[in-house]
Amino acid sequence: MPTIVRKSVSAITETRREILHSMSWHVRSSVWSPPTDVYETEARYVIKVEIAGMRDEDFEVAFENNILMIAGYRSDLNERRAYHQMEIRFGRFEIAVEIPVIVDMEKATAEYRDGFLTIVLPKSVAKQDKDD
Repeated sequence: MPTIVRKSVSAITETRREILHSMSWHVRSSVWSPPTDVYETEARYVIKVEIAGMRDEDFEVAFENNILMIAGYRSDLNERRAYHQMEIRFGRFEIAVEIPVIVDMEKATAEYRDGFLTIVLPKSVAKQDKDD
């Protein structure tokens, strides 16, 4: 199971800057982003990434300052070939997702199964002050 770690602000900021820089140019970047769904339920935020051909240890998942960063590397076969069609991306990928609510990182989970990385971030239950 992939592990979610907390990273320093500078590491997150630098990675985010690289992603924004690659998106601002219309040239093809060596860093790509796999298809990603982000949805919310009453109790949690769920991030689902479609990324076949990986292993748990191929993912880096970090959360800091309400930004979830997912990165990794999908390797390709090292053989000579002539493509007739090429749509499957290989190499380094990165995804940055802003989470607009407070989440309980102690209960967060990440699971890679059947080509999907699913990260579940339970919403934090706010303690209400009781005035008696």
